Amino acid sequence: MSARTRGVVACALLLAITTGCSSDPPEIDAPDLSAADAAACRDLVDALPDTLAGQDRVDVTGDTSYGAAWGDPAIVLTCGVGEPADLTDTSTCVQMDTTGWYVPDTVLLSDDETLDVTTTELNYRPRVELLVPGGYRPEGFTNSIGAIGKLVQQHLTKAGRCR
Repeated sequence: MSARTRGVVACALLLAITTGCSSDPPEIDAPDLSAADAAACRDLVDALPDTLAGQDRVDVTGDTSYGAAWGDPAIVLTCGVGEPADLTDTSTCVQMDTTGWYVPDTVLLSDDETLDVTTTELNYRPRVELLVPGGYRPEGFTNSIGAIGKLVQQHLTKAGRCR
């Protein structure tokens, strides 16, 4: 094998190794929304930053008008989600300016900072969900809801208050 052929094979192997380690792109499911809520979600997604919590925006699959992702593993935002199934009258919200983010008690009360956090904003409609992988905690969580919260306030409708 010539030196050139060995170089091509080495480059191909390196490319296969580095691309083989990345995750599949996150998939965004199309929500069932009114025309006004769908437009609000599209406006929010269009305004999302190229970088979130120090992570660059990455491709998503599915209905890309309703979500975005950053990093690998991905921080994933989905607009137009329903109320969290485990939300109760005594659930805790993390307040950030005028936004209120529901965090499940299993994560909130745990000392394990490696747990993934799926948080849902409850003060604005349509609802926004943000999945923050545990590897980005704790700074990635607070940085993410802070940056996203400002855009939520600008593009979505205030509908209530965190319980």
